[in-house]
Amino acid sequence: MMTPMVHLCLLALLLGSAAGSGLDGKKIPFENLVMKVQEGTPVPYALCQFQVSHPGVNAFRLKGEGSDDIKISADGWLYLDKSLDWSKNDNYLVAVEALVDDEVVEGPIFATIHVMDINNHAPYFNQSYYTALVRENTPAGVPFTRVFALDRDDPSTPNAQLTYSLVSQIPNRHNTLLFQVDPNSGEISTTEQGERMLNARETIQYARGEERSAESLKAKFNNYCPSPTVPNEENPFFTCVERAEMRRSNLDPLEDPDYTLIVKVHDMGGASEMALSGNSRVHIAVQPNLWVNPGRIAIQEHLEGSYPRVIAKVQSNEPGAIYRLVQKERELRFPFQITEDGEILLTEELDREEKDMYILVVMAEDVYENQVDPPMEIHVVVEDVNDNAPVCKEEETVFEVQEGEPVGSLIGDLIAHDADQAETLNALLTYTIMSQQPSTSPEAFAIDAASGRIQTLRALQRRNHQVYNLDVRVSDPAHSVLCKVVVKVIDVNNELPRFEKNDYGSYTVAEDAAVGQTVLNISASDDDDADSGSSFIEFHISAGNDDGVFTVETDGKGVGHVVIAKPLDFETSSSYKLKIDARNPEPLMSGLEYGAESTAFASVSVTDVDEVPEFTLDIMEVVVPENITKGAVLLTVEAKDPEGKEIRFKMEGDTKGWLELNPATGQISTKDKLDRETLETFEVTVTAFEKDNPEKLDERVVSVRLLDVNDNTPKLTETQAFMCLKKPEPVFIKAHDGDDAPFSQPFTFVLAHSKKSHNWDLETIDGTTAKLTLKKTPTEDRTFSLPINVKDNAGMGVTQPFEVHVCTCTELGYCYVAPGEHGFKYGMGTTIGILAGTLGFCVLVLVVAVKRSSKRSKKSEEVEKNALM
Repeated sequence: MMTPMVHLCLLALLLGSAAGSGLDGKKIPFENLVMKVQEGTPVPYALCQFQVSHPGVNAFRLKGEGSDDIKISADGWLYLDKSLDWSKNDNYLVAVEALVDDEVVEGPIFATIHVMDINNHAPYFNQSYYTALVRENTPAGVPFTRVFALDRDDPSTPNAQLTYSLVSQIPNRHNTLLFQVDPNSGEISTTEQGERMLNARETIQYARGEERSAESLKAKFNNYCPSPTVPNEENPFFTCVERAEMRRSNLDPLEDPDYTLIVKVHDMGGASEMALSGNSRVHIAVQPNLWVNPGRIAIQEHLEGSYPRVIAKVQSNEPGAIYRLVQKERELRFPFQITEDGEILLTEELDREEKDMYILVVMAEDVYENQVDPPMEIHVVVEDVNDNAPVCKEEETVFEVQEGEPVGSLIGDLIAHDADQAETLNALLTYTIMSQQPSTSPEAFAIDAASGRIQTLRALQRRNHQVYNLDVRVSDPAHSVLCKVVVKVIDVNNELPRFEKNDYGSYTVAEDAAVGQTVLNISASDDDDADSGSSFIEFHISAGNDDGVFTVETDGKGVGHVVIAKPLDFETSSSYKLKIDARNPEPLMSGLEYGAESTAFASVSVTDVDEVPEFTLDIMEVVVPENITKGAVLLTVEAKDPEGKEIRFKMEGDTKGWLELNPATGQISTKDKLDRETLETFEVTVTAFEKDNPEKLDERVVSVRLLDVNDNTPKLTETQAFMCLKKPEPVFIKAHDGDDAPFSQPFTFVLAHSKKSHNWDLETIDGTTAKLTLKKTPTEDRTFSLPINVKDNAGMGVTQPFEVHVCTCTELGYCYVAPGEHGFKYGMGTTIGILAGTLGFCVLVLVVAVKRSSKRSKKSEEVEKNALM
């Protein structure tokens, strides 16, 4: 009978060193012993000594992993026989048994040994050199290639934390780095200096569709450098250009780089002097960038000449690019076109007053409408010409001035407008008084030529003239208009407005009275000349009108209406003592001041009404991810009763049953899983009502919008197709994804096997479509099952079977099926449908047969009865 092993382990030195372990000579109890050992520790190295209570134990046995590296002695010492390597195994699990003459008397006891990594592997690049192409004017910070390094040390430790740096750039003529490397990702991009300074080698420019051959080069050379006596092949200038053009057309970054970068990678984040490193080279060739924005284009409005006319030209970096022109503003009128050669055409005259700028977006695409160059935005500015005359703001401008005003007093500003471009000479207006009726000597008025401000040149007396008529010419450099001005000389304001009574008493109004309701009417009179600013009466509430709850409406003729301007609230203020002043817009005569006769008072009391609860927010919108956890709180609806009564909440409109509402707190939370693909946006109505009087209620709509998460993989829309054996045409495969961007298209399509297929080629066409091409035609009809992996834009996808039947086709282009055969096996759903239809048809036939048999039986019985009678 085995006795339990004593759960004690003595850790001490056997043959090696355990300095720094802190466990020397200690006895520790354990159930499952865990130990840590640094890789590369010199051996032999003692780990632990097992002690047992059984007196006859004369050996120990070790089972488990690492039997070649870890040993146990006859007296129970567990030790390393070979140095451990983290990269080969970072964890060992062993079992120890105590033996008496090869019979187990105690154990097993399990021990776990964790191997600790040390930085003993230098990082290395996955390529000894890299090649890359970059175009001129590539925006700074936009990666055009990437280097990648690996480290065999523990990735969870700084030993494998890699950082990249640029050691040197060759050549570096101006001591200016034109490239940079991201220290974390290894992505290489241009610097701001590189965006400006990178230049490709000089090259010959070819037009769209022009053949890039030696003959074309000779023709171009002869056009620019005619040399009838020397053949091109013997002309050193031609041969120099020919070599340069051949070198450019066969651009190879490895054989003939423009720049070479030395890139270094460090482990330990590059923060330690003990960090290890590796190096690689990046060979870069600079390509010319023909896709250059022509810049701001200025077109004069109403430009005469023939249309359409070329206003600019663009050229794609892709020779076969198809150009497309769209307008950014999406307006109905768009007088621009683009030719297949990239010439931008203006199709008609422009009018700056109609639109002063157009924003054109030029697209360069391939035959599948994929962009081959980034969209180019071009601004077309319409330049102004002086084609508009000034316009008077009013058909007749009327000013009033009190008699006796001193010389230089302001009459008013004459306002005119010119539709031409502001802040230009075309819209610069000049004002001139052409005539004055009745005329005076000297003239009574002057006008500022630049601003149109009219002032008096003499003191005006009403007894002399009550009205003056002025003709003012307003002109720009090419056009002018005559504006009519009337100046009325009015009586001096020497009379005060007087209320009919100064105390209008008290008035009562309910707090739910509508805004705009009249509370009381007031009236005042003024003895100045009628129909002048001196007799016009305005009413102002000067005191007691907290928060502007009331206002006075008037027509200026002495009658005013005190009305409610804002909702009343008994709980905020239950009474108002209003002070109302009557005033003239014209200033009073010197020495005259407003007194008590121009002021009145009125008291307004507000009565309480049981009001409905009030929500703290009028608009409630919630935006949450569709994978929000069940029971999570979306929103807490808050409301209060103006009278302080207890309220409750209820919710309606949750057709999917996804939400629940706490009636006491207004807390809305989820009670089921949300699904954006089922319903992206929905609304629920929350009602707040008085607990003791549910008829007093108010409602608010809560809008919920679900944000997409990547919970759907792309699915093939069709899972089978056929090709004709004699003339196999490509098959187009489409996929769809229930998610939205950025978790849906563009998709990537690949054949899901490790090696490149010799029979099939799968090419992605656009964001949702791929083209499957048969490269090697079979000798007989055959069905292929291809594993196709479709991934969405976020890299999520699964492998799906796609069946292609390569068959002998009929003249109509369909697979020929011999009698008794079928080209495709029916799926489970189709088979069940056919069986169900067949069974239903049999049942129907049986029912008809039974009914007919029943009718025949009844008819036979009737015949027999008639025969007996």
